[in-house]
Amino acid sequence: MQFPEQFTWGAAAASYQIEGAAREDGKGLSVWDMLCRRPGKIWNGHTGDIACNHYHRYKEDVAIMKEIGLQAYRFSISWPRVMPDGTGAVNEKGLEFYDRLVDELLAAGIQPWATLFHWDLPYELYCRGHWLNPDMPQWFADYTRVIVDRLSDRVTNWMTLNEPQCFIGIGLHAAFHAPGDKLGLHELLRAAHNVLLSHGRAVQVIRSHAKSKATIGWAPVGVVAMPVTNTPADIEAARKSMFDVQAYASWNPLWNNTWFGDPVVFGKYPEDGLKIYGDAVPVVREGDMKIISEPIDFYGANIYVGTEIKADVNGEPEKIPDTFTPLTAFKWTVHPETLYWGPRFLHERYKLPIVITENGLSNADWVSLDGRVHDLQRVDFLARHLRELCRAIGDGVDVRGYFQWSIMDNFEWAEGYKERFGLVHVDYTTQKRTLKDSAYFYNKVIGSRGGSLWE
Repeated sequence: MQFPEQFTWGAAAASYQIEGAAREDGKGLSVWDMLCRRPGKIWNGHTGDIACNHYHRYKEDVAIMKEIGLQAYRFSISWPRVMPDGTGAVNEKGLEFYDRLVDELLAAGIQPWATLFHWDLPYELYCRGHWLNPDMPQWFADYTRVIVDRLSDRVTNWMTLNEPQCFIGIGLHAAFHAPGDKLGLHELLRAAHNVLLSHGRAVQVIRSHAKSKATIGWAPVGVVAMPVTNTPADIEAARKSMFDVQAYASWNPLWNNTWFGDPVVFGKYPEDGLKIYGDAVPVVREGDMKIISEPIDFYGANIYVGTEIKADVNGEPEKIPDTFTPLTAFKWTVHPETLYWGPRFLHERYKLPIVITENGLSNADWVSLDGRVHDLQRVDFLARHLRELCRAIGDGVDVRGYFQWSIMDNFEWAEGYKERFGLVHVDYTTQKRTLKDSAYFYNKVIGSRGGSLWE
């Protein structure tokens, strides 16, 4: 029971969550800098001003990645660090940081996987209408061109956007995340359409201007439904539920797979979504869907939780309550089977290779008296989830890689520094890094291509 030889083992992080240096070397403000200024929006008044100070400690952090044995590191680029106003002038010092990071990774034998947008939208573009502005796709394409021109001689793996279900649905509707707005459905769907156009324009730019052969994907939320039994009826009910636009929309009207995935892969919005959203659906101009559905090479999925489904007497999906399901420190449910059924159903629908672009848990971690961090729950979480992913591959699902979230503890958005997701513990006062037991465990998993999972 091993993973394929060409399988990519990695870990991930995002610019605003780890870099710090929020106002150094010409960096502009992001919407997260804006939200952190608002009283009561971030737990305990935390900010990303310093975070993990990765901007200054990246060499130490890459050395840690090498010690863990990572083959790849998924990082994101801070748009306002390289283009402070979002458009126009380019900040050379910001670009130089990513130059140095990429070179350091390659010198350590670690492949850089770059994400163009992981939520830190330039504040100046928010002031110009952000994702509601029809010029956003062009602005994103221009930004992408700057990054591709600079890094594509060394970076070959690209992701356009991270979790549009979150930065639109939670940031512009639920208002928990930046920019903290509460828009109606008409505006949300207009913003989502511009996001999809931005994705497509970015793919076009990478294909046209990359200096080396590019592998392109994206990293949406993987909203996972799992059958409560392996009967054909329950499996079909779970599959139907997973691709139902309305099934998980009680708190976020865009919390689904297909409103985003179908346009990207099939070039059209799903029929059930068109009926449900009705006259709130934005005007789709001629040529829009051709841009949105520019071919990609893999379908990423950030998978953390899932919902158990059974078929009712009519064969329709029925949710099973999570009454006694184990919970992480963040109070997210733990269902290892998400890494079987999520990749399987996504691969069956979209016929693309799958990459698990995020998966992990928040845990109650601290440095023990012996100087180590004994995060046994994360070790167990990793083992159970990776076994399920290996089972999916064994059943014919084309999964190309796995990125643990996260390489290190970091700024967990509205939760500040309360939640610890890292393989590496960070003391935010001293910035000392301590590898957790899970980091050493992951090292063995990588070295054995997953064989150690069954020891």
